[in-house]
Amino acid sequence: MKLVTIEQGGQFKLGVKVNEGIIDIESALERLPNADVPVDVMALIEGGKKSLDDLAAYVDQVLGSAELSEAALLDEATVQFGPCVTRPNKIICVGLNYRKHAVETNAPIPQYPILFNKFNNTLTGHGKEISLPERVTSQVDYEAELVIVMGQKAKYVSKEAALSHVFGYCNVNDLSARDLQMRTQQWLLGKSCDDFSPLGPYLVTADEVGNPNELEIKCIVNGEVRQHSNTSDMIFACNEVVSYISQHMTLEPGDIILTGTPEGVVLGYPEEKQVYLKDGDIVTIEIEKLGSLTNRLVSEAYTI
Repeated sequence: MKLVTIEQGGQFKLGVKVNEGIIDIESALERLPNADVPVDVMALIEGGKKSLDDLAAYVDQVLGSAELSEAALLDEATVQFGPCVTRPNKIICVGLNYRKHAVETNAPIPQYPILFNKFNNTLTGHGKEISLPERVTSQVDYEAELVIVMGQKAKYVSKEAALSHVFGYCNVNDLSARDLQMRTQQWLLGKSCDDFSPLGPYLVTADEVGNPNELEIKCIVNGEVRQHSNTSDMIFACNEVVSYISQHMTLEPGDIILTGTPEGVVLGYPEEKQVYLKDGDIVTIEIEKLGSLTNRLVSEAYTI
């Protein structure tokens, strides 16, 4: 199943992508109430398999009724997207997790996953404009990444069992202000500016994705492919990442893990060829089975 967050009037609502468009679950429930059907993506994730099964059965009901479909079905082109996971308790990131990316940045291959974090202020949705924080940085870089969305509590899980705790997967652009990132040994500042984690457009359930380490991944800037790799190039595969993190902290339903980026980032170019993101640039992240996440970068227009 492909889930979306519909943003309407400053509120987030659950949607489901189907061939005909996007079903607005809240609108459908106004006409055909069902107390078992969640209206919020976080409640859906926390509800586990039962909530997902209830939602799937309800979607079939909606599609089977011409009246309901007409009332609740939205044209995807008109939908305002929010982040497909709206309130993660934790945003955990893995650095230098693709072999060719480590090579291009002249970094040694890590012996353990390099972990850092982001915060909820970085979350935004597909199609949203992202303001460049030009007062503090001139080196904003793109990073195409696969996101793991946890579905079950995980503590001390084995590699073999790790993926059974995963709800689904989505795209993210792990935007990075390189001058801020490299200013100190801690990367957090360069990773945590507002809207630096556009997430979506869809949260795709694990059953539809299959093996997360066999997915083509791309970043396209103004129509030019800058990154083109496969998640099989990860140094630490998705199951290893989940297992490793769970040895040190409890992962909760709705937590998200950004799994690293492949080669082709601006930072990996020779210094004389580094051209960082600027006003008007359009960045698209495409991962096989997960759709395309597109955002436009704009000059900051901040007022207090």
